[in-house]
Amino acid sequence: MQNIFITGASSGLGRALARRYAQDGARLGLVARRGEVLRALADQLPGEHRCYALDVCDRAALHAAAHDFIGACHGRVDAVIASAGISAGTLTQHHEDFDVFKAIVDTNLLATVATFEPFIEAMRGVGAGRLVGIASVAGIRGLPGAGAYSASKAAVASYCESLRVELAGSGIGVVAIAPGYIKTAMTAHNPYAMPFLMEADAFAVRAQAAIARGTSYTVIPWQMGVVAKLLRLLPNAVYDRAFRNAPRKPRR
Repeated sequence: MQNIFITGASSGLGRALARRYAQDGARLGLVARRGEVLRALADQLPGEHRCYALDVCDRAALHAAAHDFIGACHGRVDAVIASAGISAGTLTQHHEDFDVFKAIVDTNLLATVATFEPFIEAMRGVGAGRLVGIASVAGIRGLPGAGAYSASKAAVASYCESLRVELAGSGIGVVAIAPGYIKTAMTAHNPYAMPFLMEADAFAVRAQAAIARGTSYTVIPWQMGVVAKLLRLLPNAVYDRAFRNAPRKPRR
């Protein structure tokens, strides 16, 4: 039986991953702010799972949940998936957006660090454990009107790369997954076309396979991976002209 710890488990990608792993017989540690939604999800899943109702920005509460799950698994944790994330449009010239910017960075980046921290010593040398960070294709180039989200997701990818090298030889693999457009509540109100839009359950199947392989970095779906590679190759002047008038995510 695999032991899998998932943040952001009450909705979106985290919920889809929880369903996928539970169907395969895993024991889950499920983290989300909305306790009643989390418990309802656990009741629907096969097997017995542990629920932790907390805000991932509360580092102490997150660590306490991690240590409880490690104890329940007798030290054997197979994967930790930091999928909690938020998104909103931000514009630097609007000073009131600073608090939104900070909340996005705290949730998407710093909570990923806090999620991984307590598991490293427990997983070291035990076996093929995985630490999984959720980046985004939005982190490949800075998108106008999404400075906070693009920056936070670019940082997750770079952080996972740094951590992967730091933990080389420890028995812990580090995986970064960059979703494209996935059909979730986060993307439901995007006021622009979303090419290669994928169902969350289909994403979870591919993500689970990438985690099992220990793939260091992958874009899902693969079509967005091709787009991402092309975007990386665009000179700045060409990119700027192409995206300066692109539709933007609404500000809060």
